Amino acid sequence: MKAKLEEVAQTYGIENWGAGYFSINKKGHLVVHPSEYDRRGADLMEILEDLQRRRIHAPLLLRFPQILVNQMKKLTGAFRSAIREFDYKGRYYGVFPMKVNPRREVVEEFLRAGRRYDFGIEVGSKPELYAALANEQSADSLMICNGFKDESYIRMALLGTELGKNVVIVIEKIGELEMVIQLAREIGVSPLLGIRVKLYSKGSGRWEKSGGESAKFGLTTSEILEVIRVLREHEMVDSLRLLHFHIGSQITSIKRVKNAIKEAARVYAKIRAMKIDIDYLDVGGGLGVDYDGSRTSSESSANYTVQEFANDVVYTIKSVCEDEDVPEPNIITESGRMLTSYHAVLVANIRAEIETVVGEYEAVKVDDNDPQVIVELKDLCMGINSKNYAEYYHDAIEHKDELYTLFNLGLISLEDRAKGEILFWEVCERTAKYAQNDKSMMEEYEELRQMLAAKYLCNFSIFRSLPDSWAINQLFPIMPLHKLDKTPTELATLVDITCDSDGVIDKFVDLKDIKETLELHPFKGEPYFLGVFLVGAYQEVMGSGHNLFGPLNEAHIVIEDEGYLITKVVPGGTLGEAVETARYEQSALQEGFGELAAEQVKRGRLSAERANELCRQYESYVSCYTYLS
Repeated sequence: MKAKLEEVAQTYGIENWGAGYFSINKKGHLVVHPSEYDRRGADLMEILEDLQRRRIHAPLLLRFPQILVNQMKKLTGAFRSAIREFDYKGRYYGVFPMKVNPRREVVEEFLRAGRRYDFGIEVGSKPELYAALANEQSADSLMICNGFKDESYIRMALLGTELGKNVVIVIEKIGELEMVIQLAREIGVSPLLGIRVKLYSKGSGRWEKSGGESAKFGLTTSEILEVIRVLREHEMVDSLRLLHFHIGSQITSIKRVKNAIKEAARVYAKIRAMKIDIDYLDVGGGLGVDYDGSRTSSESSANYTVQEFANDVVYTIKSVCEDEDVPEPNIITESGRMLTSYHAVLVANIRAEIETVVGEYEAVKVDDNDPQVIVELKDLCMGINSKNYAEYYHDAIEHKDELYTLFNLGLISLEDRAKGEILFWEVCERTAKYAQNDKSMMEEYEELRQMLAAKYLCNFSIFRSLPDSWAINQLFPIMPLHKLDKTPTELATLVDITCDSDGVIDKFVDLKDIKETLELHPFKGEPYFLGVFLVGAYQEVMGSGHNLFGPLNEAHIVIEDEGYLITKVVPGGTLGEAVETARYEQSALQEGFGELAAEQVKRGRLSAERANELCRQYESYVSCYTYLS
């Protein structure tokens, strides 16, 4: 049994991408742990059964706040360790960027648990700032205000300053500085200011182009000098306290990190040399998450650890400061993806298997009255073996082309076409089986195996719950939550329940490469649940209402010594709420339906009693979950 569990765990790569948070128990169920060192665990299938008794069904999102806290401890601990190791004189301050996951429960958990670490928050828009201002923070923590700003944004930020918060307004363009100076004097407060520098250095991976000289955000060197000149002119240069940069999300290569840190540290040192007491260096986000577990510089991975990242940041800044003979700044990070990815698990149930092969070839009866192309396909089915499968497969392809040509010319019937298709797919299935045992031919027939792969219909919307999978081909670890004591024998791709052909997942994590299919168990109609992991960053906030599918059911789980505790359940979106997002009014829809029913009564097509029953039924659907039940 142990060997089987280890084999299945290796199939899905849990130990590679799971960061110690996931394991398989003796029942063959997936278990979640609060930290990589804490062996207390929660059986995900037990949680699902518990929620089903409460009438909370899949698809749903499971949150584990303890993982949020542990990731924060891991990040803070890594920087504190690096600071001790290199005898660094500055402090470390983490801030959580709200854009990554602005859910209230997530933000509040970071600020609550982060008080002991002086963990703060970063905002990039007026709505984020509005929400953040009402949250209590530790006295020394920071609120970093990034993004483009207008007068109302700056006024709100200065409200925070008046409340005693350490609000740092980061200047993204020169015009913002003029507004800050004017409004600060009008209100009578002394703001904390930062400047965002546009580095020459770039990140790596999907977001490489978001950094560098053509970046959307940041000031050029000449603009930084202009900011300093204007602040001196207004006798406000003491307000300039922070230098910020960001070279892109999910930086895959540690070398790019070090290059950017070195350049930014030089900029910091040159500003200090101008007798400006800037004392914070905000290195932004970009700390990568190893989605595929390969620990490489591929787009879905990162070739470094959190500790290596912290060591390189601290050591590089210290080296530059010693070389320039300037004080070492306090270090700030905005590592939202690393902080939130692991804490959320998307659970979807399989509704059906969509077969690619059109039927069983034994059911096809062929006689001399059938067209010659059908007879020849039948002969290929009966004669294919391990020695001739390549030749017979190529012959079958030719016969398939002939089949469709004859059909389009009107020379064969629909029944003939169906027979031919069944026979062709049987040849394909047998070819794939023989090729699988022939290592020299496996690569040539990879496309065939993908064609033959089953499609498992998943009860969720990729556009709502996994937008990065659709939009940028982001890989997410996916695996069954149960039956893990049995070898998965099916190869499948996943399709969602939207009416959109793009609602497909056909790329899966693998240690050495990207898999085109996922190993799953045969679907026989009984409940079968899949988990999609590392979805805690960006997915919810960027998901769309395509087909009017709404937010998922949600449960918050705390893992305890004797199991788990469901601390909160948030019902998912209803039909009524979904249509309102498209600016329909529930009352107007019900009124319109009632008028249609009344018209049918008037025409004598419905009785008044039946019309009233139809209206009651229509109104009852308003509270239905938007997903399949």
